[in-house]
Amino acid sequence: RTTGPVLWDVDQRGVAQVAFNRPEVNNAYNGDLIDGVLEALETLSDVEGLRAVVLSGRGKHFQAGADLGWINEVRQKNEEENERVSRATAEAVRLLNMAPVPVIALVQGGCFGGGTGIVAACDVVIAAENAIFSIAEVRWGLHASIIIPELNDAIGVRQVRRYALTGERFGAEEARRIGLVHEIVPLDQLAAAGERIVGHVLENAPEAIAETKEITLAGAFSDLPDGAFDALVDSHAAKRQSAE
Repeated sequence: RTTGPVLWDVDQRGVAQVAFNRPEVNNAYNGDLIDGVLEALETLSDVEGLRAVVLSGRGKHFQAGADLGWINEVRQKNEEENERVSRATAEAVRLLNMAPVPVIALVQGGCFGGGTGIVAACDVVIAAENAIFSIAEVRWGLHASIIIPELNDAIGVRQVRRYALTGERFGAEEARRIGLVHEIVPLDQLAAAGERIVGHVLENAPEAIAETKEITLAGAFSDLPDGAFDALVDSHAAKRQSAE
């Protein structure tokens, strides 16, 4: 896909490049971007010989959370539409988390709200020195229920209890300290660092990688039964329509 809010391509090695493509709004997510992520992941799942996915954001920022104008539009719609939007968002993050190939995120600039859940769902996260993070939902009277399982896996309940409740921003060094980020590099070396990780992945056996990831995630916070997943979706949708 070479146009639209989400771009993707697969090279001869079986390495997919997926990019958020709404730089004019700092890659803030709306319905079109969520649908684009779902389409990309579902399409890539059918690619024979897929070995890795590299996720990035076009422009100055990786992903600046939700498009608040769009959120306000959605919240004024009926309960069914709110539930559909929350479910699509949660499914996109779950597909990313459970992908059978390694997913590598390259983060520059802002990574806020849902963006933190997206990187928490990735296997390897490399941040540029200018990256800044925030689990910001509470600032807007929302909550991060549909990404909290992935955040609990990535940074632990103790850190989620701070950063999801304060909504404060933190830099790349703190993100690495708490486990959200694996490595920090200068901005101009971000793509090269991602390619280095891809190189390591390609040296390994793909079935062994898939099985290792499946075993690792079994019993994780994000390995939710359907009922628990549905409850998070319902809670997320209801909060969007609350008085706050």
